[in-house]
Formats: sequence, C-alpha cells, structure tokens
Amino acid sequence: MNDDPTDNDDVLVDIADGVGTVTLNRPDRLNTLANPTVGLLVDALDVVAADDSVRVVVLAGNGRYFCAGADQAEMVERKPQEWEPIVRRYLDPVRAIVGMDKPVIAALHGDAVGGGLGLALASDFRIAARGIRLGAPFTPIGLAGCDMSAGWFLPRLVGLGRATELMFTGRLVDADEALDIGLVQQVVDADGLSDAVAGLAARLADGPPIAHAWTKRAIHRSLGVDMDAEFEFEIFAQVQCIQTEDHHEGVLAFQEKRRPEFRGV
Repeated sequence: MNDDPTDNDDVLVDIADGVGTVTLNRPDRLNTLANPTVGLLVDALDVVAADDSVRVVVLAGNGRYFCAGADQAEMVERKPQEWEPIVRRYLDPVRAIVGMDKPVIAALHGDAVGGGLGLALASDFRIAARGIRLGAPFTPIGLAGCDMSAGWFLPRLVGLGRATELMFTGRLVDADEALDIGLVQQVVDADGLSDAVAGLAARLADGPPIAHAWTKRAIHRSLGVDMDAEFEFEIFAQVQCIQTEDHHEGVLAFQEKRRPEFRGV
C-alpha cells in the first residue's frame, strides 16, 4: 500500500465531517481504470475504510465521465496466463467497496460504463445526474458481459430478464430508465447532484456506525445463503447491536424527542 495515496493526482482522497470522498481524477482519459489506477483506488478505499473518523464514503469522478471502465490503451496482446491476474485485479476495488463496513455512495455525475458500472453496482447507494448513461458494453467488443461484478450484481438489482438483455446487448440506459428498473436509487438534475449526495452522506454520517456495519454485512451475506442461515445471522447481528451504547442512546433520544448522538460504541 502506498504511504499516502492522497499524494497521487489520479485518485484523490478528502476527509471532512465524517465523509471520506474518493475521486477518480483522470478526466483526460474519462477516468478509465489503468492498471496503476486500480491499485491507487484500492489504496484510497483502504485509507477511508480504516479511518475511524469516516462514517460514510462517497465515490466520485472528475470530468465528463464517472468512469469509462478499463483503459483501452492497455488492451494489448498478452498470453492467457498474463491476462488472468490483470482481470482478477480489476475486482479488487469492488471487493474493497463491498468489504468495508461503511456505506458507500456512488455520485454518478457522468456516464458509468464497463468497469465504471461495476464500481457503481458494488456501492450501497447510487445517485445519478439526469442524462447520464450506465451500462456494460462488453459483448459488442467481443468480451463477456459479466465483467467486473456485473454478472453478480445486475441480476440481483434489476432482475434476471433485464440483466440478461443488458449484458447480452451491451445497451446503455439513461438515468431515468436506470431509476425505473432499480439500477439507481435516485435521479436528480445535474446541478442538484452535489446537494443530494451531501444530504445523504450527512444523514448516514450522523447514524449509528455499528448498526450500519452489521446491516451492510447482512445484506451482502444474504445474497449467497439460504433463508435459515440469514435468519441466524440476523439474530447474531441484532444481539451485537442491542448491547451497544449507540442503541441505548437511540432509545433514550427517541424517548426524549431529540436527535441522537451516536459515537460508534
């Protein structure tokens, strides 16, 4: 891991008021994920995940695109044994987003395609500016449509039928259609995106971080286990939360009709 990923201009990190913002900053390359950028992104995500002052993470991009996926300049002739670790590496930021206990908001100010869609899908919340496009345009260039987590998340978010159509055709959807099919949770005018993201981030940052952590774990765990196994995990998670000071503060604040002050203990 880099000593300080914030020193690299390709991926920026800003931490303020409980919010850690990780920004892809390759606008001249449409925020594409070159191999070095993937490592820098993972480093940045690790930094905000480990910082106890950060309660919510915002994933953003500078320039016209949120992220246009892999950098085509790196799509050169390689042997299969050379390609496998590279393709595998592209899933590392997805695993970092899913694996951190903090909620992650994808602020989609511009198009999120290919690997950019994968980053958005892995995030817990997706807020999109009206007019942007999202999609997995892999099959039109002879690649499998299930790249960078799309094969896992798309069927679960939009249903098998829609996911099949999107992955087989590579069709891009605009933000309004994405909202209709459940691909994003909110669509706002471009000039209102910053306020919408900041409002949700502030609300989450004020919330109980321990409860948020167990909630995120339960959500992702539920995707791969049967009902009884999930029920057992729910019981375990709730027993952990019910013993926290945050829970007692939440109950007391409700009784006293005031805003709770959660401390993460």
